[in-house]
Amino acid sequence: MSRPPLLIESAQNPRFKSWESLLESRGIRKAGQFLLAGLKLVPEALTRWPERFGTILVPHLNWIADWPLPEHVERVQLAPELFRRLDVSGTDYPLLVGQVPELPTADLAAPPRGLELVCALGDPANLGALLRSAASFGATRVILLEEAAHPFHPKCLRAAANGVFSLNLARGGRWGDLARAAGPLLALDAGGEDLSRITWPGDLRLVLGEEGKGVPPDLPLRRLTVPTTGEVESLNATVAASIALFSWYSSRY
Repeated sequence: MSRPPLLIESAQNPRFKSWESLLESRGIRKAGQFLLAGLKLVPEALTRWPERFGTILVPHLNWIADWPLPEHVERVQLAPELFRRLDVSGTDYPLLVGQVPELPTADLAAPPRGLELVCALGDPANLGALLRSAASFGATRVILLEEAAHPFHPKCLRAAANGVFSLNLARGGRWGDLARAAGPLLALDAGGEDLSRITWPGDLRLVLGEEGKGVPPDLPLRRLTVPTTGEVESLNATVAASIALFSWYSSRY
């Protein structure tokens, strides 16, 4: 039998304060939890990955009266003004509290298996869009360098469209660590080879730098670029990476 719902009406409540901290990366790292919002994302996540979530937050219990919630998911009713403070996207829909999984450290000295994406994107929305593409085109692992945003930041989760839950995520350390990485090691960077003309290896690491900064010039890797008309200086990093991921995927399948 499921537990009776909990009612929280004070902003000083320790649990509410902990949930509010999950709107920023620092709070996510400290609490080891994250908030998931979205009219499509929340029901899908509860259906496909119910074990990842322990609490559902609502301002009115009738919102979830007909939901087939798993017994382990705690129901919490927040005062409407408290709920609005957490519902920063204005979804006006139940929020889920999930547990951040442990992210192992990738052994870059070991050969890659399939396409492993090495990423340093610091903007959570850009990272989320990249994770969505990585999940769509079969990346076997996403390795997040120190500069990368937190993959369970609310903006990242929203842009990833739940792609983060189907990906194998790992930590990757600093840029310098890639100098000792096993290959093939390819990077998206301006001035590289035309990626539409290359033969993609089946196993590789594809490296993507921060928007505008690119990949450090002293790293020993093969550099690729997406051919364009030249009407704009460059593509958004996430767009370029999505094109590269599709190119690799289509070469395999």
